[in-house]
Amino acid sequence: MKDLIARLPKAELHLHIEGSFEPGLLFEIARRNRVALPYDTIEELRNAYKFLNLQEFLDIYYQGMKALLEEEDYFDLTRAYLDRCAADNVTHVEIFFDPQGHTGRGVPFEVVVKGILAGLEDGERRHGITWRLIMSFLRHLSEEDGFATLKEAEPWLDRFTGVGLDSSESGNPPMKFARLFARCRAMGLLLCCHAGEEGPPDYVREALEIGIDRIDHGNRALEDPELVREIVRRGLTLTVCPLSNTALGVIERMAESPVGRMLEAGLSVTVNSDDPAYFGGYMNANFEAVAAGLGLSEGDIVQLARNSFTGSFLPEAEKARRCAAVEAARMG
Repeated sequence: MKDLIARLPKAELHLHIEGSFEPGLLFEIARRNRVALPYDTIEELRNAYKFLNLQEFLDIYYQGMKALLEEEDYFDLTRAYLDRCAADNVTHVEIFFDPQGHTGRGVPFEVVVKGILAGLEDGERRHGITWRLIMSFLRHLSEEDGFATLKEAEPWLDRFTGVGLDSSESGNPPMKFARLFARCRAMGLLLCCHAGEEGPPDYVREALEIGIDRIDHGNRALEDPELVREIVRRGLTLTVCPLSNTALGVIERMAESPVGRMLEAGLSVTVNSDDPAYFGGYMNANFEAVAAGLGLSEGDIVQLARNSFTGSFLPEAEKARRCAAVEAARMG
């Protein structure tokens, strides 16, 4: 199974670039920018990567982000992530970035986006990895703050495929941002939304009501059979993150991952790494963990790889070409 996972081409559809900030690179960039860290060693920082819930993770996530100040930093961060992708045979990525987490610290919007775009273009040149960039809004902030961020982003919107909604889910339902998402849709942007990770099934339903194009996580949708049928009817893809789910206590063990039940229900489920520097593994590690934990078949693994392309924002002809590459790799 491990060999099959390694040779299958895959797309990653749920990755926060800030969540790929490995401790070694974090220390390197912090030294370069003379940013003091509350940890003396890389090992001490790694030991802090133990969380009981989403909020505990977010606290340390935003703390590490403080080291990112210059365009070079965002380039280095993105380049390092794409090197990991190349090692895992990830051939297409659709990544999130959180501009409010940077502009709120005084880092200009253009510094962030220019560094990330340069890193993505570098990865495409060096590894042939294609990409889409998705700007996420932080849901613990106000919708007005989101509109202000959208205004800042206007000069760059032709480089973005869509927008997302992430950060603390509890108490921050998708409908809080209904007007903002309607505006983004009118501007031609596709819509993604984190829903049903720690929030209830109703949050997933709200995400559908505001017209999203892809559901990030969506675990708790399984609690509502009618909702599951509606997701299938709409042909929406769910981007599940197995190692993230266990690290944050969304599930207690991998045998409880929703991936298997989603496959059985006919949902277009995908496997992704979310924030791999914090949760212990990139794409292949997530595939291997869920395959072992659920006893998935080779056919299941191939289906997950295929779903990663059919659920992407690539053109239909390109999706077909990528799926053909999956089938070719399956045959060895």
